[in-house]
Amino acid sequence: MGKVGSVALFSWLQRKKPEKPRRGSQRTLAQFEELIGYRFHNRQLLDSALKHRSIIFETGESREVANERLEFLGDAVLDLIVSDQLYELFPESREGHLTRMKSLAVSGRQLAIKGRKMGLGTYLQLSAGEERSGGRNRRSILEDALEAVIGAIYLDGGLEEARRFVRSFISDDLDSHRVYDKEKNYKSVLLEYVQGKAIGHPEYRVLSEDGPDHAKTFHIEVLVEGQVVGFGVGRSKKQAEQQAAKVAVDHFGVNADNL
Repeated sequence: MGKVGSVALFSWLQRKKPEKPRRGSQRTLAQFEELIGYRFHNRQLLDSALKHRSIIFETGESREVANERLEFLGDAVLDLIVSDQLYELFPESREGHLTRMKSLAVSGRQLAIKGRKMGLGTYLQLSAGEERSGGRNRRSILEDALEAVIGAIYLDGGLEEARRFVRSFISDDLDSHRVYDKEKNYKSVLLEYVQGKAIGHPEYRVLSEDGPDHAKTFHIEVLVEGQVVGFGVGRSKKQAEQQAAKVAVDHFGVNADNL
């Protein structure tokens, strides 16, 4: 084969080589739709939800196409859905208890955990610099993107579709209280902290027990040096004590991730 023929063949093979899906491509968006089990009527909403503001400086697009506005909306929708679910799951709990549970369920840390679990970072559109610095796994970016997806689903399919997504991917473990950071023993963290400060030992007190014997809800407070520093709710004393310890750890400003 002559030189001209070789060049022509090489060019033809290059054209036939399958193209990898780009972030934000229709193929990538379709893959995400398959993951979450919802097909958008307006895919532009999904494209915006997955678009971090860092990339618009590379593409020259308007800032309005990034996910910040959808994040704002999704945050409010998430609060409503989780509040409704907690109200339904814990009819015996008082307003203050429900508020504390909701704060944990929709915390940035929990949303980042859920985002990583579903592989959300794979689908995000980031600038090259943001990607190099680990943006696909960064807590704040995952949290914002997950809220933006909720906002996009709400606008595209309404509250019931948003509720289905939240209950499937975010609040699926509320009824078992697994939202209370089961991977950490906050009682041990709190004990280590107060012993290190030489301020005695944490004291746990049962405030009340609600509900029938087979489905009790325990309300517990924890005290350090006679002062209440945390409050917890759980289906068992152990769960409630762990939650109270978690609140106390936050109260003292302890970074439990480093312990």
